[in-house]
Amino acid sequence: MRRAHFLKSVGGLSILTLLPKPSFASTIATYVGNLKSKIIRKNEGETLNVIGDIQTHKLIGSETDNQIVEWEDNVEPGTGIPPHIHTKEDEIFRVIKGQVEIMVNGKTSILEAGDTAFAPKNIPHSWKVVGTEKATMITSAFPAGIEIMFRKLADLPPGPPDFEKVAEICGEHGITFVK
Repeated sequence: MRRAHFLKSVGGLSILTLLPKPSFASTIATYVGNLKSKIIRKNEGETLNVIGDIQTHKLIGSETDNQIVEWEDNVEPGTGIPPHIHTKEDEIFRVIKGQVEIMVNGKTSILEAGDTAFAPKNIPHSWKVVGTEKATMITSAFPAGIEIMFRKLADLPPGPPDFEKVAEICGEHGITFVK
């Protein structure tokens, strides 16, 4: 395209620069609604013991317009979650420390520090800490809502879990266990 033709074709756009512009803050507010930024330090968040999975919730649905919930798992070797299916949320697992054996859709892998796995909703998955050291994993679920289930599970009496009660609570939140 020749320069003169280009200038004529975009010349009409120059009038847009004369129109009043919304402020940067009001433009951002249009996109984020009532969301507020948040810095979460390493030792901050609500910690729950979810049947042996020690979770520190860093972001919850009420803070993210129910878009995402994120927590840090600090889990002893041998602890894990049996195969199950979510019908509402996708999950991302990122190992920070230790080794986590994860199964997604029948394929099992060992995740080490820096590795990430994605488990979409409606796909069976499970995880278990393997090796001899405690594992730290950042887990994200989207959309949010699963944190409500975790609170109910954390409120169960201490000791070996009543699997029927666990399955009932999970079922209320669209999660079923598979064999």
